[in-house]
Amino acid sequence: MFKNYLLTALRNLWRNKVFSFINILGLAFGITCSLLILLWVQDEYVVDAFHKNGAQLYAVYERQFNDDKVDAGYYTPGPLGDELKKKIPEVVYASTSRQNNDINTFELGDKILKEQGNFAGADFFKMFSYPLLFGNAQTVLNSPSAIVISRKMAEDFFGSPADAIGKSIRYENEKNYIVTGVFENLPANTSDKFDYLINWQSFLEENNWAKQWDNNSPRTYIMLRKDANLVLVENKIKDFLKGYNKYLGPHLNIQLGLQRFGDMYLHSDFKNGYISGGRIEYVQIFSIVAIIILLIACINFMNLTTARSIKRAKEIGVRKVTGAVRSSIIKQFMSEALLFVFIAVIISLLLSVLVLPAFNSFTGKAIELPVSNKNFWFELLVLTIITGFVSGCYPALLLSSFSPIKVLNGTLKFNSYTALFRKGLVVFQFVLSVALIIGTIVISQQVKYIQTKDIGFNKENLIYIPLEGDLTAKYEVLKDDAVKTLGIAGVTRITNAPTQIGGSTWGVDWTGKDPNSRPLFTTVEVGYEFVKTMKLQLLGGRDFSKDFAADSANYLVNETALEKIGYKDPVGKPLSLWGTKGQIIGVVKDFHFSSLHEPITPLIIKLGEHDDWGYALVRTEQGKTKQALAGLETICKPLNPQFTFEYQFADEDYQSLYKSEQVIGQLADYFSFLAIFISCLGLLGLAIFAAEQLKKEIGIRKVVGASVGSIVAMLSKDILKLVIISSVIASPIAWFVMNRWLKNYAYRINISWWVFVLAGLFAVLIALITVSFQAVQAAMANPVKSLRTE
Repeated sequence: MFKNYLLTALRNLWRNKVFSFINILGLAFGITCSLLILLWVQDEYVVDAFHKNGAQLYAVYERQFNDDKVDAGYYTPGPLGDELKKKIPEVVYASTSRQNNDINTFELGDKILKEQGNFAGADFFKMFSYPLLFGNAQTVLNSPSAIVISRKMAEDFFGSPADAIGKSIRYENEKNYIVTGVFENLPANTSDKFDYLINWQSFLEENNWAKQWDNNSPRTYIMLRKDANLVLVENKIKDFLKGYNKYLGPHLNIQLGLQRFGDMYLHSDFKNGYISGGRIEYVQIFSIVAIIILLIACINFMNLTTARSIKRAKEIGVRKVTGAVRSSIIKQFMSEALLFVFIAVIISLLLSVLVLPAFNSFTGKAIELPVSNKNFWFELLVLTIITGFVSGCYPALLLSSFSPIKVLNGTLKFNSYTALFRKGLVVFQFVLSVALIIGTIVISQQVKYIQTKDIGFNKENLIYIPLEGDLTAKYEVLKDDAVKTLGIAGVTRITNAPTQIGGSTWGVDWTGKDPNSRPLFTTVEVGYEFVKTMKLQLLGGRDFSKDFAADSANYLVNETALEKIGYKDPVGKPLSLWGTKGQIIGVVKDFHFSSLHEPITPLIIKLGEHDDWGYALVRTEQGKTKQALAGLETICKPLNPQFTFEYQFADEDYQSLYKSEQVIGQLADYFSFLAIFISCLGLLGLAIFAAEQLKKEIGIRKVVGASVGSIVAMLSKDILKLVIISSVIASPIAWFVMNRWLKNYAYRINISWWVFVLAGLFAVLIALITVSFQAVQAAMANPVKSLRTE
């Protein structure tokens, strides 16, 4: 029986090549899109899921209650990890690290290379399952002089992992570390990318601030006992800092919380002090998009199949007259649907192989079709069956319900419920398509807003040069030579890149401050002429200058900090940071020093002309950046011969903050185009159906003198009404979803009314073009053929 169904399906497929091609093409595109999203979603879920102790690994985060405001984040005091391990019995291991990995210079003989890495506590390899090729996880990071490197780094410097053990390698031309271990290159499904780890104690030796309980920046990870009660542990650590942080009081309270390490990648955003969203929102959105596009493709199959039903009515009538029961006809049409879907799946696998390199390129993934994974083939089989069932069920039920008498005597007509259902399907798929178009426009607007918003300083023609190696001590020479170089308008320095300023403290005092208030201030140290070089707007006072010796204890503040401090005439008023008393010498207009996801916070700017780390900020003249870079390289090479000349553009650094938004925007563009394309295939099906139903009427109209235009209008108006209705329904749905997405940004666009009008007009235009093609063809057909007596 199945063989007969298959032969009938193949015969029908071959007999109607154009119809079959359109049907299979729509399904193939829909399945390809869904398959790519499925692979991407699965890849997102397996990030950091490979750690053997994953169920026991947790990140510690802070929830700060300060002046009726709640903030939260993964920043913690440097000593926290070791203290938790001492005081909380359930904590087996603890490891502290900096917030972000850095790219640093390593040297061995004549080899000088840049490598990305971090500092980590002695327990790191006891907690996390990064396989060690050489070295003991229990001891590999026990010494302040220890460094553990990746296989790649070992091969780059020593030739092989085995030859690296016990050897010395120079870090930043300042300190030698002994290689105590080599780990396997990190897998693609890890969120933390590094090629080296140095013992955390070494960082503390150089950064005394990280030993203090009232400074926050490092991350703290812990591993609990297998039998530990998580709720009990969270209760124990909740108010842990009360005995350590001297600033805690009635107006400042800090609670500690725990988050499973494996959840951090997808759930890293905080709202009102609690974990709320993150990349998981994109995973959920695109999972829904995958279902939407697959549904649109299935609806197309339904419409295209029913559009051809008149031509198959006689076949069904004859089969029923000769004894075929309805169930066998349903099985036949379901078999045809499954055959179409099966062919579409094969095509989609080929398309996926072709598209995956480009897909990986802009998503930053390394996804491959898991052809050796049995689960993948099972999932694909389930997808095929579900798609086949959804696509084929309606046509099978409809066509199998035909009365053989009405079919054979030519009186077959579809009832109003059938027509209403079919129109409902068209409305549904265009609601989804128009909503996607609106979403794409809004995302594009927000990304453009981010890229063009005035962030308070001129990021064009601004270059960062890391002060590393001998440049740290020779910064003055670099600056003096640079300002004399063609194309350079100014030079200053800063401890962090201007878009990545994040260190914070409660250690700020001023005259009239409420002794119970503990506002949190962001701090940064800069060089002379910082305001001028950054092109900040000075609202009062002056910039740091070498003409004023007292500036080493003076401060600049931003508008938000001044509002918190409360001075009416701030210039010359006293201010103290970490016990260093000085005065405010200037107020700068608020500028963005972090992502637009975050509001501008109170900022204290301190003079750090002679700091031993950070970046040189170089302002180039318009159109002379190339000459300026050549001059800077000529200056830096003799000053810092052990290091390659490195630089970064401020505008590129700013754009990198929004890489996820740019990727999401591109994906939304592609998926929206695909959705509208597949939907138009559905409209084509409806136009074909209408033309089939009204073939005799069209013939009569032409005989009595109707123009091609009037016939096209007759065939198009009903479908265009459906698209307009779809646009009206889609608009509030899209507004609700996109308005919720925009809440992730402290600075965002307002969704304008014209977005909905534009999306609706675009959908109507595309629908009109699609329908008109078939309508013109039907209107220009020879009426003799349609009126001929059968």
